[in-house]
Amino acid sequence: MDNQSITHTRWNCTYHIVFIPKYRRKIMYGETKRDLVEIIKKLCEMKQVNLIDGRVCKDHIHMYVAIPPKMSISDFMSYLKGKSSLMIFDRHPEYRSKWGDRHFWARGYYVSTVGNVNEETILNYIKEQEENDKLEDGIK
Repeated sequence: MDNQSITHTRWNCTYHIVFIPKYRRKIMYGETKRDLVEIIKKLCEMKQVNLIDGRVCKDHIHMYVAIPPKMSISDFMSYLKGKSSLMIFDRHPEYRSKWGDRHFWARGYYVSTVGNVNEETILNYIKEQEENDKLEDGIK
């Protein structure tokens, strides 16, 4: 993925996120699955988060997203899980009566950064930059 930009900043912050419904219920299929796909796409768009790829499985969701650096991952996930649960309860009131208000998603989530370089590459790059600066300044 190419670097993106916001005012005065070039960025490439991509993440793999996994989260589950409360008690890992196997309920995300059929109409519920279609609704969740639509809801998640809409909520990502509203927060200017690029949903690169994603899958809704029966008992969990995988997302590959690019989140702007001005937004923390925890803020985005709180927003996504909070709003999506309200929206899914509006579309499927039977879930509300079965499991209670505002408890569609389990607490927490898994997140991992997705990068195109490893730690060794970054350390070498920083070292080379310092060496280049010394050469330009005439210091050996």
